[in-house]
Amino acid sequence: MQGSTKFLVADDHPLFRAALSQAVNGTFKNAEIIECDSIKNLEIAARQHQDADLVLLDLHMPGAKGFSGLVLIRREFPKLPVVVVSASESPDIGQRSIDFGASGFIPKSSPLATITTAMKTILEGNIWLPPASEMPDAQRSNEERDFAVRLRTLTPQQFRILMHLGKGLLNKQIADRLNISEATVRTHMTAVFKKLGVNNRTQAVIAAAYLNVDDEDAK
Repeated sequence: MQGSTKFLVADDHPLFRAALSQAVNGTFKNAEIIECDSIKNLEIAARQHQDADLVLLDLHMPGAKGFSGLVLIRREFPKLPVVVVSASESPDIGQRSIDFGASGFIPKSSPLATITTAMKTILEGNIWLPPASEMPDAQRSNEERDFAVRLRTLTPQQFRILMHLGKGLLNKQIADRLNISEATVRTHMTAVFKKLGVNNRTQAVIAAAYLNVDDEDAK
């Protein structure tokens, strides 16, 4: 890489952010690092630093549930590559991260040399997974893969509405949260149902459960 490289390091634990920042500084000269401790702050940082080269994202942060933070950032900033950095070493989580839009998956236990290789590979425009995550994974159903593909067709606002549906919020509550009218919520919901291939909010919530991560995979 030539010149300065800008990274957004998103993790709610200061020690992990410091460790990732150290890994970045040890690999890229003159690297600029912006640290974020929530999905909301990551969104703000991504808007303020539209020349950012890479996001290092932990899945389990305030404002995110499962893969929802990853999907939201990829929907809002489609040209910004994201690598998931997780305490989990599950091949399932690695493959699902890629399905939901990540450019790579790095276990937090990885040695510095592996993290360096992963970041350089992704910055060159390639996908990176640790060897164990490249193994076929029977746990990922065809339905989940289809959902991941359909999810990419949602706009950021439609995805937010889907997430609020998953929380059990009513149309009026969603409208208040997003500062839009109930009519607009209904319009977006109709589009969400069509894009996801479901008929009602219950089916949409059931489909959105594919974004969840098991407790044992949480940090």
